[in-house]
Formats: sequence, C-alpha cells, structure tokens
Amino acid sequence: MSDAAVHDSQVFEELLDQTTGAKGEQRRIYADSAYCSKDCEETLVADGFESQIHEKGSRNHPLTDEPKVSNRIKSKTRARVEHIFGAQHAMGGHIVRTIGFARANVQIRYL
Repeated sequence: MSDAAVHDSQVFEELLDQTTGAKGEQRRIYADSAYCSKDCEETLVADGFESQIHEKGSRNHPLTDEPKVSNRIKSKTRARVEHIFGAQHAMGGHIVRTIGFARANVQIRYL
C-alpha cells in the first residue's frame, strides 16, 4: 500500500508479479498508457515480461492506425479485468475515512 500521492508508475517494479505462468513462461503485462515510458519498457525486457502496455499519442503526434489497432486488441483483455473492479465499486466499494496512512492501513485490513 502507498498513500494517494504516489502514482502507480512510481512503484511499477513493486507491482510486477515475478511468478511464471503454467507453462513456465513469464506473464504478459497489461497496462494503460500511463505506464508507457522507456523506463517501464526496459524494466519489463530486463525481467523477461511481455509488454502489452497501451501506446500513447500526444497533441502534435496522434496515434496512427497500427497502434490504434494494437491498443484495441490489448483492451479486450484489460476490459475483462477492469469490469471486476467496476463491479466491486458498484456494490459499495470501500470508503476509508481516516486521517493518516497508519489508520487507513489498519481499517483496510479489517474490511
């Protein structure tokens, strides 16, 4: 856990699951374009992961058709996972109303 001021991309390496798949291969990493950086890609290559991170366009350099198609294919898998979190939130989610990281940590563990 970390506080809300820490962006997920800052603790990217800690979020990676180092276990292998059923056939012994490294797992694919699906993520949105917030994780699209050279550092993240280098980390994945070094650890043997297959990157399925969405590509990001910018104001003066929009995505071409090929990255758009690639992102759409990756989204089919990501959407199945994201729907689970959306369903949890729709059922009430977990609202933490405490001051301080230590108190919030305790409350989350006993929800």
